[in-house]
Amino acid sequence: MRLLVAALLSTVLTACATQPSGPSASNCHQATHQEVSGLFDTWNAALQTRQPKAVVKLYAPDSILLPTMSNTPRLTSAQKEDYFQHFMAKNPSGKIDQRYIAIECNVAVDSGLYTFSFNDGTSVPARYTYTYHWDGDQWLITSHHSSQMPEPL
Repeated sequence: MRLLVAALLSTVLTACATQPSGPSASNCHQATHQEVSGLFDTWNAALQTRQPKAVVKLYAPDSILLPTMSNTPRLTSAQKEDYFQHFMAKNPSGKIDQRYIAIECNVAVDSGLYTFSFNDGTSVPARYTYTYHWDGDQWLITSHHSSQMPEPL
């Protein structure tokens, strides 16, 4: 009986040792820097539609938005729509000023500085971080943090 248990345990341990612990190469979507840069362009283009739902559909269902011009974290689609409804009333357009991109298996992070310009001639320089996850079909934003620059430029 001990020999049988030892043989079974050995088989299980061997099987576990040969199985990859993380995502396998066959289900790992490795983005390029160009692809990740394009995700911001897609987001910014969605802003130009002036349709909050067009922007919100770029976020994963369980994502968080820590917006530039609000103190309230947005967790639900309705909360995000509410924020973008007010933000889009100013006709914003974003421009990346400086960025750093990090890419992992099925995850990409785009962080840096951007500036939002509004149709009234004002602008807001801000820091940002977008965290993206590949859901098997598309990249979705899982975390978006944006905050106005704390010091005068």
